[in-house]
Amino acid sequence: MDIISHGLYGSIAFGRENRRNFLLAFFFGIAPDLFSFGLYTIGTWTGFFDHPDWRSGQHPDPSQIPLFVHTLYNYTHSLVIFLIVFGLVSAIRKRPWWIMGGWGLHILVDIPTHSDAFFPTPFLWPISSYHVNGVSWGHPSVFFPNVVLIVILYTWFYFFKKRKRASLEREAS
Repeated sequence: MDIISHGLYGSIAFGRENRRNFLLAFFFGIAPDLFSFGLYTIGTWTGFFDHPDWRSGQHPDPSQIPLFVHTLYNYTHSLVIFLIVFGLVSAIRKRPWWIMGGWGLHILVDIPTHSDAFFPTPFLWPISSYHVNGVSWGHPSVFFPNVVLIVILYTWFYFFKKRKRASLEREAS
């Protein structure tokens, strides 16, 4: 899935309470890709790393991507690592911090939307290298329904919130 969709799904699922929570849930939704690909992307923009070859219209050969990106991807896209971190944060806070759920949701959405061709999701890493050979998120059969679903969810949320606010205002008067 693309990074913006991940943020939007994280926000609608875990950040509806207020703007701060919305932004935090958005951050956790994009964090796995941000932390695995962010430094590399900045490095390609600044000339520190060579640009991978995207001209073919397909994903570049994964061997063109530096090893550190693959390593970080394993950590950030593992449900095992997510559950350990979520458990530690929950123990420290003495209650779950559900806003972090955007990270877990990111992994769950990536499992069926990444193929073997380019960064399949290592959701059981480091326990197992098992992954699903899904349909790439860029394929029209995934991409367009994804956009439609996001529009439906945010439209519903906007009107639901507006209706709830109007109901509270009526009760107050």
